[in-house]
Amino acid sequence: MRSFVQSAQRVVVKVGSSSLTSAAGGLDAERLGALVRAVRPLAGGRLVLVSSGAIAAGLAPLGLSRRPRDLATLQAAASVGQSALVHQYAEAFGQSSHQVGQVLLTATDVVRRAHYRNARTALDRLLELGIVPIINENDAVATQEIRFGDNDRLAAIVAHLVSADLLVLLSDVDGVYDANPRLGPANLVREVRSDADLDGLSAKGTGTAGVGTGGMATKIDAARMAASGGVTTIVTSTARAAEALTGAEVGTVFYPTGPRRAARLLWLAHATAPMGRLHLDAGAVAAVVGRSASLLPAGVTSVDGDFSAGDPVELVDPTGRAVARGLVAFDADELPGMLGRGTAELAADLGPGYDREVVHRDDLVLLLPSR
Repeated sequence: MRSFVQSAQRVVVKVGSSSLTSAAGGLDAERLGALVRAVRPLAGGRLVLVSSGAIAAGLAPLGLSRRPRDLATLQAAASVGQSALVHQYAEAFGQSSHQVGQVLLTATDVVRRAHYRNARTALDRLLELGIVPIINENDAVATQEIRFGDNDRLAAIVAHLVSADLLVLLSDVDGVYDANPRLGPANLVREVRSDADLDGLSAKGTGTAGVGTGGMATKIDAARMAASGGVTTIVTSTARAAEALTGAEVGTVFYPTGPRRAARLLWLAHATAPMGRLHLDAGAVAAVVGRSASLLPAGVTSVDGDFSAGDPVELVDPTGRAVARGLVAFDADELPGMLGRGTAELAADLGPGYDREVVHRDDLVLLLPSR
């Protein structure tokens, strides 16, 4: 038995669309009920459920036979389907007198500092009250620029957001294999302790129902992301959820490969699409990489891209190599007149609002090991 499962105080469980829907694309009440029965022992303060299925649940009410391609129709399906999804969860958990609370997130909620604090506080309070948070991406309003991309990645971020001890990623495959088990012989990878254990794997494709956005590759990426921030992760099938959550040795375990760090920094490192680049001189690179310092205007030599304050940008050294990623404190069109100048000089010329860092060290993650 896996003792780390039984001792986990907070557990994030993610379930995909293919595990909750019928072949026709609508919600399958029996499958959802079976999932709830599997996770219910953790309800009441220990469980956070990240659930796909809103778009799939909205297909039938809108008369759609397959997942739409255009953003507007996807958002409409998500809006209709999300209420049906949460209603089903409320009924299923209600059979054991547990309440659920809907939480819809966008990437902005974990990247922007104030939003991040609010999201963490809200989730902590729901758990303190014994409520099961049902989390999904806010597909009804999210655009490409503010999307997590898939709920596996969202679950990894949420696991750090709530300081979970364990992340469990469920789908219709019972673990990570060295080949596609549906196409021929394949061996289960039982433990992953480093990227070397994943060498040679081929894991692509959506679930069997064809209604999800993530295949095994996204689960591996999410598990690696969570493990890099200190969260143990199990990848297995929804059918084996009850076994996994009682400590049975099923599925694939990704053991932690790095220390815990804030979810927003994990998101910066692994999941953001940089909106621009800041070119640094050698002194700024040494300060940022070697001394974990903030980036000041004096160390920036040029700027690429069209971004706004708060957007993620890459910090590159004089050779063009990305050394860090961070949230920039100024709009792109503000920076050219600031480059190479000290903060005191800028404050005197432009006002006190310019006496600050271009990227604060609390909003910055290194992409290269420190020297």
